[in-house]
Amino acid sequence: MIRSVAVPLVDDFAMFEFGVICEVFGLDRSYAGLEPFDFRVCSSSPGAAVPSTVGGVTVTAPYGLEAMEDADLIAIAALQVRDEYPEELLEALRRAHARGAILLSVCSGAFALGAAGLLDGRECTTHWRYAEELQRRFPSARVDPDVLFVDDGQIITSAGTSAGIDACLHLVRRELGSAVANTIARNMVVPPQRDGGQRQYIEKPVSDCDDDTFSELLEYLTERLDESHSVPALAQRVHMSTRSFSRRFVAETGVSPMQWLTTQRILHARLLLETTELPVDEIARRCGFASATLLRHHFDAEVGVPPTRYRSAFARV
Repeated sequence: MIRSVAVPLVDDFAMFEFGVICEVFGLDRSYAGLEPFDFRVCSSSPGAAVPSTVGGVTVTAPYGLEAMEDADLIAIAALQVRDEYPEELLEALRRAHARGAILLSVCSGAFALGAAGLLDGRECTTHWRYAEELQRRFPSARVDPDVLFVDDGQIITSAGTSAGIDACLHLVRRELGSAVANTIARNMVVPPQRDGGQRQYIEKPVSDCDDDTFSELLEYLTERLDESHSVPALAQRVHMSTRSFSRRFVAETGVSPMQWLTTQRILHARLLLETTELPVDEIARRCGFASATLLRHHFDAEVGVPPTRYRSAFARV
């Protein structure tokens, strides 16, 4: 269970990736019924300005690295890839790992984990531009450049920029449940992610959508998962030919319309399995599956376990 989060900063950290961590874990969302995290931004020189990769932009960390000592999660933003990292930071990361804290890196933050010796023998990832360098520096690591994030249990690594959002939300969902992750995602105006709860179970989250027409359509579909939808009817709704609609949908989301719908229905089924005692037949109906058999088929294919076993492991009611 994550209650406290420490974010260590070193010179030339990346502002966007730092902002992603702050957005997911640092904001007080008690207005949405969520308990705030104990959020600590720290550095080796508390009170001193830490320069970012954006010229002239600095952040003053109020905590020293000792704030990492009892944090449940250590989140490392992207930072300039360098030959050496502060030994004080590396030692703090090793101690955190040894006591069982969760460590998460965004983009090139994985290099700090590697320098601390924490990626040896592990599946991991980073921005595709740095993947070969990460593998060269840490040959015992198993670097996968093709995924957006890797959950290897105690250590989670993510690819560049917005993949950090997927990894952070995945971790929230894994530790605190679908309802909390969905509330944060909804307030961030990003889609819920696909994820895997087992070690080395890697997934590519559903892509976000920049086109307003498709954003509105996805919102419409999300609110009507229990209804039947066809590609021709959806194409007509956005005033496109079926062929053009299908091509544009894949370009915007990375998957076909029916694949997207199935994924969202499975996500909703997971939430209902976690948070309600509804029978599987009723969950199938509410999620838009014609039968419990069809739900079980898609659920097993997507999640890797049948709905009843998933509920036994993750139910929060």
